[in-house]
Amino acid sequence: MAELKTESNFISNRFQPAKSTLLVDRLMNRFIKIGGGLVIAAVMGIFIFILCQLLPLFQQAKVSPIKTFPVPDKEIVALGTDEWAELPFLLDKKGVFYFVDLAGDRGVTSVTPSFQEEKKKSSFKYRPQSQTVIFGTEDGYLSQAKIKYTPAFINGRRVVQQKITTSPFFPLVEKGGVVVAVDYADAESEKMGAGIVLRRGQKEVYAVLLTQKRSLIGKGKVKIAETYELTDQIEGEPKDVLLNSQANNLIIATSKKIYYFYRNEDELFLKQTFEPFQDLPNETIASIDYLLGDVSLVLTGFSGANRVFSLFIPKGKTTRLFGQTKEFPSIPLGANLYSKSLRNKAFLLGEKNFVSLRYVTTEKIRWQAELDFDLKQLVLNGKYNRILFLDQANQLHLYSLKDPHPETSFKALFGKLWYEGYSKPEYLWQSTGGTDDFEPKLSMVPLIVGTLKGTLYALVFAIPIALLAAIYTSQFVIREHRQVIKPAMEIMASLPSVVLGFLAALWLAPLIETRVPSLFLIVLMIPASAILFGWWWSSQSIQLRSKVKPGTEFLVFLPILIVVTYVGWVLGPVLEKALFVVTDPGTGQSVADFRMWWPEITGTPFEQRNSLVVGFMMGFAVIPILFTIAEDAFSNVPIALSSASLACGASRWQTAIRVVLPTASAGIFSAIMIGLGRAVGETMIVVMATGNTPIMDLNIFTGMRTLSANIAVELPEAPHHGTLYRGLFLGAMVLFLMTFFVNTLAEILRQYLRQKFKTA
Repeated sequence: MAELKTESNFISNRFQPAKSTLLVDRLMNRFIKIGGGLVIAAVMGIFIFILCQLLPLFQQAKVSPIKTFPVPDKEIVALGTDEWAELPFLLDKKGVFYFVDLAGDRGVTSVTPSFQEEKKKSSFKYRPQSQTVIFGTEDGYLSQAKIKYTPAFINGRRVVQQKITTSPFFPLVEKGGVVVAVDYADAESEKMGAGIVLRRGQKEVYAVLLTQKRSLIGKGKVKIAETYELTDQIEGEPKDVLLNSQANNLIIATSKKIYYFYRNEDELFLKQTFEPFQDLPNETIASIDYLLGDVSLVLTGFSGANRVFSLFIPKGKTTRLFGQTKEFPSIPLGANLYSKSLRNKAFLLGEKNFVSLRYVTTEKIRWQAELDFDLKQLVLNGKYNRILFLDQANQLHLYSLKDPHPETSFKALFGKLWYEGYSKPEYLWQSTGGTDDFEPKLSMVPLIVGTLKGTLYALVFAIPIALLAAIYTSQFVIREHRQVIKPAMEIMASLPSVVLGFLAALWLAPLIETRVPSLFLIVLMIPASAILFGWWWSSQSIQLRSKVKPGTEFLVFLPILIVVTYVGWVLGPVLEKALFVVTDPGTGQSVADFRMWWPEITGTPFEQRNSLVVGFMMGFAVIPILFTIAEDAFSNVPIALSSASLACGASRWQTAIRVVLPTASAGIFSAIMIGLGRAVGETMIVVMATGNTPIMDLNIFTGMRTLSANIAVELPEAPHHGTLYRGLFLGAMVLFLMTFFVNTLAEILRQYLRQKFKTA
């Protein structure tokens, strides 16, 4: 018994692992758990970081009081400010300016502008964009005073200084009369003044065109080129006049109607008449003002309606006319106080103690409140970070404004908006423009569509080729050839995407542009020839087929493949001449050109860098990944299953399709999902081969812009923490969520397929 016990202990001790092995095993288990936890933490950290960057896009404006400053007890008719809101001015009815130092200790400084001749002022108009005050006089003359703000550094502290320059008076109407409403626009060589003149108890409307030639020694004298009397073209009593900055659009408002006059050289003609509140019978116009850019009119009614009309080309028309594009919630009373932002499409309305900050592009109220005082004047500063209110007790109130991202809302980012100049609401991405009054267009929808479009065409090209190649390589090709084919396919995956994008843009795109029919023929003829060859080969006698070693049949088909490809390439121009003939609009002759035929037949454009090029080249980048994973999945199917199928009399093809393919379906699905992720995240090929234009269609002959390409292109130029910067992070979040959703769904389906087709 003792001997047996000793032998048993010896045998059991022999199979026990060493203590060092157990220690290493425990350490590795903990290391793997910690590593997995760190990976999850890193992913969550990235998610939280992106989320923190984009959340400010959806915040409302924040307005808070800073200080109150007493001003002279005068009858103030205008309030303006410098871009920093450090030295605002008030204008009284006599034409005296009062500058209020809100940042220093200079207090209130009064300045009376010096004109060549003194005239009694009867009307005023403040144009904040040019820092100009327009004066109308009681004898029918116009003039302007321009305020120039300049920063200076005194004793190490910045001080804003002002200077006022005036222009000579010129007659609006020679017959005289009291100017009760006035405006003036200076477009350098051409200038225009307009006003409503009260003569003998009647209101008349006049406009005057001025010219100023420039020579080598400077600007010449301002001369009156033309005077227009517009009274006869207006029904009802005129209330207000507006001129755009280009001095070619004149708006005249009555209590019910808007009259839009357009100047073409020396001719000023009535272009449009419309009623902004036609559907509201009891509503009359309370105020009318231009928005930044002078393309949109902001109107309010005495009952509280607030609408925006913009210039665009209506359907069926050939010229720009005003049409309603926005309607805001009503305000308690018609707003007689208005100030536009000089940085974006925001505007401020006020009446009594009610004030509302609104943004035109998104059609949203950014902030509104009932103040503790009644309003006399209000103004937004140029930097859009301060608001000034003048109350009825002549107290100047300075408020801070924090609204860094007024251009964004959920609708602006994922819905259709009616942008200035467009005839209908659209999904658009256009982050920058050539002027300061540009309206940012930040819809994610064209980028999402572009991402899906590029991925779709890449996978349509890659999936059939990669999966069929994997089936053939794993189930039909002999081992010696498989050991060459698989490494060669894996080496394809090492090609940099920038090289593929370079080839797509400079070689493939110009090549395909003139050979689309050839390409279509090749795509049709190669599969057809392969099927016909397979049918012919299987119908041959066993003596003939036995001369070719099983698994090397592709060597017989290879010359046929080369010949079919060459024939398809050569026959393409012949097919083009037979089927794709159009009439050249320039010469009137019939031309065989697919590039002209496609737009004429389908109504969609044909571009050289298009989705077809991306499909081929991005598919070429995806094929190695799909092939490698799918081939491994096919090769890992137990040999016993395929051997049993063959033993029961099934052919190799039947075995591959009905036994191997279902068993490997989970791995194949994983391959497709990984290829999908590769296509979704591709950047350089899309940037270089598509034109990178954010458009909304699935036309195979147009390009696209994807989320990843948009981030790569726009991020280097995006101001830190600006709207575009955070918008790009939103694009990254959308891309993150798309891939997360797809991968989660793929894992669920993979587990289902794995359970359904498990072999043990």
